[in-house]
Amino acid sequence: MQTDILITDTLLFPAPGEDTLLPNSFIRIRDSHIVETGPMEALTDQEARTIIDGRGCLAMPGLVNGHCHGAMTLFRGLADDLDLATWLTEHIFPAEARAVTPEMVFWCTTLAAAEMLLAGITTVADGYFHEHEAARAFAGCGIRAVAAQGVIDFPAPGVPDPADNISAAARFLDEWQNHPLVTPAIFAHSPYTCSPETLIRARELARQRNAPFFIHLAETAGEQEQIMDPRGSSPVRHLEALGLLDAMTVCIHCVWVDREDLDILARTGAQVVTCPRSNLKLGSGLAPVTDMLTRDIPVGLGSDSAASNNVLDLFAEMDCLAKIQKIRRRDPVAIPAARILELATTPLLSHRSGPGGRLEPGQVADLILMDLDRPHLRPFYDPNLLVYAARGVVSGT
Repeated sequence: MQTDILITDTLLFPAPGEDTLLPNSFIRIRDSHIVETGPMEALTDQEARTIIDGRGCLAMPGLVNGHCHGAMTLFRGLADDLDLATWLTEHIFPAEARAVTPEMVFWCTTLAAAEMLLAGITTVADGYFHEHEAARAFAGCGIRAVAAQGVIDFPAPGVPDPADNISAAARFLDEWQNHPLVTPAIFAHSPYTCSPETLIRARELARQRNAPFFIHLAETAGEQEQIMDPRGSSPVRHLEALGLLDAMTVCIHCVWVDREDLDILARTGAQVVTCPRSNLKLGSGLAPVTDMLTRDIPVGLGSDSAASNNVLDLFAEMDCLAKIQKIRRRDPVAIPAARILELATTPLLSHRSGPGGRLEPGQVADLILMDLDRPHLRPFYDPNLLVYAARGVVSGT
């Protein structure tokens, strides 16, 4: 039986988080899964439908973008050098009211998917309106996606009556069940744009459908004062009081969290996705990622949208995360590069079945080949260079 794909003579980096590099290796792929890896001298059957010469390339697991609004590529560069509140209320929300249509979401998400694939991202968690069109774009591009329908207590694109926000999310979840590339989810925008009642209904729906639940949380210092009918003394404690936090909840940003907040996140099993470059650009602050990792809180890495970043490049995010945590702790080894590589390649909600973030038999073949024959990647002493020197498209992924 012919193998679908055979990659030969590559430098294999099977498990980010470990320093193991295996030169002159092959990877055999069948039906989208890795079926065999090993040194070239052990390769006996070189027949395949597609043979890829991996000489000069590093094979590694694909990157996982834990938070993105793909359709917002349309707003890249539209409103720079602003705080979050001004950026959202005076520029982004009005632009969305004017421009967001199903067609816009499809084509702008397609543009985002192309940018991410060229930058080595093979999985993305996306949240927006008209998310059916985003899911359709991701599926068409062949990128794996956790696509979340947006829920908000204001008239929104595709949901002009806020009273329909939960039913619209339910239709989306039902439509995309059991898709090979797209996992449907719910994205409740934030505790300052969703009432407690809306948050509870959205979370109950997600639990009924066994779907991931995403929410922006504790992004700015003043968020607590903006929360609708606060039930706790911080955004995290507000969500805990509403019963929203568990292992299927993904909290985006978590910049302004204290020790009690972190203890709550650890106890409930909620996941955090940090978006360092977006937080820096909007002046939101530095998430205490080292403290999260100390408490074994699952942490992922995200780009946020091209409107607030302005690129969808997880290599740049890795470099930024490493350096701002060094400054925050005044410790040059606050988070080692190997740990950051692990964060950037670990699947979202990894307790669920799915890609494992490792290149070994039985795993889904979500992998990338990086061209190491680039001036900024020579010499290549070890994988730390992927954090401190590699960059999206210019890295040849």
